[in-house]
Amino acid sequence: MHASQETGIRAPTRGRPRAPGRTVLALAPLAACALVGAHRACAANPQPYQVDWVPSGNGTIDSTMKLTSQLETLRTTAPVDPYGLIARARGDVSRLRTVLDSFGYYQGRIAITINGMALDSAGLGDALTALPNGRSARLKIRPTLGPVFHVGRIDIKGALPKGMEKALELSPGAPAVASEVLAAGMRLQDALQDAGYAFARVRKPLAYEVPERHILNLLFQVKTGERVRIGGIRIEGLKEVHQSLLRRRLLLHTGELYDAATVERARQDLLALGLFSTVSVRLGPPDPERRVPVTFTVEESKRHTVGLTAAYSSDLGGSAGVHWSDRNIFGYGERLELSAEAINLGGTASTGLGYDARIGYAIPDFQRRGQTLGFSVRGLRQALQAYTQTGETLGATLNRKLSDSWDATAGLAYGHELIDQESRHYHYDLLSMPLAARFDSTDLGSPLLDPTHGFRISLNVSPTLSHGSPTASSGATNQMFVILQGTLATYYDLHRLLPADPAGRTVIAAKVMAGVALGASQFSLPPDQRFYAGGSGTVRGYRYQSVGPEFADGNPTGGTNMQAVNLELRQRVGRSFGVVAFVDAGGVSSASCRGTGASSSSCGGVSRASGGVYRIGVGTGVRYYTSIGPIRFDIAVPLHRRPNDDRFEVYIGLGQAF
Repeated sequence: MHASQETGIRAPTRGRPRAPGRTVLALAPLAACALVGAHRACAANPQPYQVDWVPSGNGTIDSTMKLTSQLETLRTTAPVDPYGLIARARGDVSRLRTVLDSFGYYQGRIAITINGMALDSAGLGDALTALPNGRSARLKIRPTLGPVFHVGRIDIKGALPKGMEKALELSPGAPAVASEVLAAGMRLQDALQDAGYAFARVRKPLAYEVPERHILNLLFQVKTGERVRIGGIRIEGLKEVHQSLLRRRLLLHTGELYDAATVERARQDLLALGLFSTVSVRLGPPDPERRVPVTFTVEESKRHTVGLTAAYSSDLGGSAGVHWSDRNIFGYGERLELSAEAINLGGTASTGLGYDARIGYAIPDFQRRGQTLGFSVRGLRQALQAYTQTGETLGATLNRKLSDSWDATAGLAYGHELIDQESRHYHYDLLSMPLAARFDSTDLGSPLLDPTHGFRISLNVSPTLSHGSPTASSGATNQMFVILQGTLATYYDLHRLLPADPAGRTVIAAKVMAGVALGASQFSLPPDQRFYAGGSGTVRGYRYQSVGPEFADGNPTGGTNMQAVNLELRQRVGRSFGVVAFVDAGGVSSASCRGTGASSSSCGGVSRASGGVYRIGVGTGVRYYTSIGPIRFDIAVPLHRRPNDDRFEVYIGLGQAF
């Protein structure tokens, strides 16, 4: 029988630790300075120092220790005198031992020396005081891991339903990592609550160390309580939102077996409406029939919002706009949005000032849950090198959420537009039925947040009936064409390959997009329906719409096919900044008019390149992270610069490029 001693399971320490009795001792010398009125003396004689870390052999542990060490985190922000430095180092010994414990190295050691002297050396204080003013002390931190401890016997104290112990997902012989042991207890508690035991509790496990065998025996103390069902459901805090809207949406129903996960999904679903700033859940005591009442308490968000938008790129110039929204017009979550934006404010790819004005109205849960009916009106003018367009569009869409990752949209739109291209004037009436399907497994609440894993896939099909004059010399014609577009973006966190790199800090992002127009030739398509490449959305480094076939004067013609590939390496730096390196490639092509029976005028009447034109751009950028997403600044250069290409392009906006 081996002797054992009780020890505590602690999660890996992150950030600045607050171990009881240890942090207080580490700060005692500074506090004493303040109490005796000697703060000026302490601040007037700071002891600069440098910290050298000896690798432990485990990159994750080394990173955690650096985040935990006050010698590291306070080195530049909280100067100390020589004796304060010694006290800080002694405090770090305890903190860093806690890190080793949390990773299962209960016999690990931490050795810290200052200028080669141990912390308990009698003359260390005098040696530091004697250093010339401004000379840094050299600290060396050497961790020794020792043997890793493993889980031994696992005992459970308290009544537990048969087979429920499997929810621990922890077996004897597993490394005794504190975070995994604690997570096992939480998994057991969650499993009990999901099985109807609403008030089940699993206390923090007790661990008994057996030093000779390098194992920890664990004891989980469980209080199961009664199995209950959902009782009455109340919603409190409503002011302008009608309760019937929430009742229709609730994922929870009276009489169902209590399930904590379902209650949480119901809470998150109400929050996702966008009508509330907070949604909380409160359980009441069970009644004699073992039914537990559930109360949702909501706090409504401000009904009206006003915001400003701004962006800049050297090719399209600047844009500035204002938007206003009412998120609850009639009390059922109907949303009205108005926006107006000035565009093409300068820029090498624009030829004049433009505007983009929109009105949108959306009705949530139309006819069924998770289905939104939307209406929109848009007025657009854009003056570009490729063409100048003035148009108005009316549209209606029906969006249905198919699952947590999938949604689909069907719509009907009518547009009237006037287009000038190469001194020719065109007018079109367009009736289209846009269809779209989208998949998103990035698990983000906002598209402005940084994705670190998963996929974003979209497929758009837009059958269109066009009525108008495609050339100045021909009469009005009708034609039917279909625009197909697809996009696939994926994100990979390098933490999965390099555990020493903290999660979410280094991410590879890639996007592939392609499009094709069916049923129409290059110049029978309206100019704004053709494909173009170049600019922030396709190939950075090239002017907007400049990659692809051209007229004789160098202006873009657009094409019937487009492909583009984007690859980015995104690296977080500190808390608020990031850097990006990227390469983009893409091109546009169009089948020749020869053999199609098209007239000279329908082919544009000018010489052009009808084959494929592909280009590559490279660049780098900086990100500043805010509460609403990163502010993006990118600069890119073309690898195959032509005489009419700019030397570089600059892009400034909100959110990642994709």
